[in-house]
Amino acid sequence: MINKFTPIQAKTLLSHVKQPDSWFGLKYNMNLYRGCQHQCIYCDTRSECYQIENFRNEILIKENAIELLRKELSSKRVKGTIGLGSMNDPYMPVEKQHNLTRKCLEIIAEFRFPVHIITKSNLVLKDLEILKKINKIYTAVSFTITTADDELAKILEPGAPIPSERFKAMKKLSDNGILVGIVMMPILPFIQDNVENITGIIEKAHRNGVKYIIPSFGMTLRDRQRNYYYKKLDEHFPGMKQKYIRKFGNYSPCSVNNYSKLKQTFDEHCKNYGISKRIIPYKKNASEQLKIF
Repeated sequence: MINKFTPIQAKTLLSHVKQPDSWFGLKYNMNLYRGCQHQCIYCDTRSECYQIENFRNEILIKENAIELLRKELSSKRVKGTIGLGSMNDPYMPVEKQHNLTRKCLEIIAEFRFPVHIITKSNLVLKDLEILKKINKIYTAVSFTITTADDELAKILEPGAPIPSERFKAMKKLSDNGILVGIVMMPILPFIQDNVENITGIIEKAHRNGVKYIIPSFGMTLRDRQRNYYYKKLDEHFPGMKQKYIRKFGNYSPCSVNNYSKLKQTFDEHCKNYGISKRIIPYKKNASEQLKIF
């Protein structure tokens, strides 16, 4: 359990996303915190390449984020979707006290930029009215769902709200006109790579107003991330680590078993329910074009 929270001064906030971004439809990206309270056992952010040394023990809070965002948005000449949630969840429990995400959304609404939020938390509902305001331009909220099984999720994503609570939040957002989708990644080999898991996610997505699902059938395993994940496998799934070692060795991309069958199942179910396999991206409308001139 993380109990250390450290304020820091960030030098910049918004980063440009390499174009074209066909996965999430982003032009800009920002993270308001470093570290994550959700502590998912598979999280790639533990990898050394991200240089977050105290990922398990500390949350860094960018206390000057509001001032930076206002300054940076005021200088942007190209309007594009701002993403929240790439390196950590913008709706971790710490957000209840600091409200950095809410305050930044208010600025985004003021500057009339589109936004795409990626989260595992129903805490996003606290900002529903602001999201509705931004939605006059464009709002998308994607919930990460790797399993529809609450009990399994408690093991894999111990600090995050259970999937059933996320599905309820999806329904609430969708009922209020917000574009809602699912980021179905990672799908863990030997644990989640079965037809029942994939179809269960899609069926609940359909019932709760989801318009798109962005899938990735597999996971990465690198250095510190691999070490932590294997430790948790030994703790919760005895013998599972040996399966990973035999199949993947030290190879980082770890694909699911029966990929073709799972992909076919996914494609067929999404087609049957009218769910897109890509996000519906922001497009500048005619009235916004006129304002430029």
